[in-house]
Amino acid sequence: MKQVKVFTDGACKNNPGPGGYGVILQYGGNRRELSAGFRRTTNNRMEILAAIAGLEALKEPCQVLVYSDSQYLVNAMSKGWARKWRANGWKRNRTEKAVNPDLWERLLALCEIHKVSFEWVRGHAGHAENERCDELATTAATAGSLPADENYERTSR
Repeated sequence: MKQVKVFTDGACKNNPGPGGYGVILQYGGNRRELSAGFRRTTNNRMEILAAIAGLEALKEPCQVLVYSDSQYLVNAMSKGWARKWRANGWKRNRTEKAVNPDLWERLLALCEIHKVSFEWVRGHAGHAENERCDELATTAATAGSLPADENYERTSR
């Protein structure tokens, strides 16, 4: 199984507001950057979507280490929170709905294809790949004519 490193970051201006994600994939000596933006979304959605985009870019099952500065993302996956929310019908507890179930569902499905582990890195602390992902995400969030994050816009009304 190929071993791939995926660095991710999400950004959002006026959370919620225009947002974007940035991803760097590294395999051996190869490096690929991905980014996209949306006209109205949240920072947490962009953090999750960055991981999804990185995993969706892989053409075959891989062993993947995802680096993120989002404790929300890393803890939800590493501590099994997202799997628990899914098992409970997308509820965090008896009264609270889990947020972003559409994205968690996609991410959990990708984690069934790939062997994925998550590692937290401190944001804005000089980590070269994290800084580059932040730059990609911020640039994507400020681009003109951004598409809709349709699930967010439909459910946040």
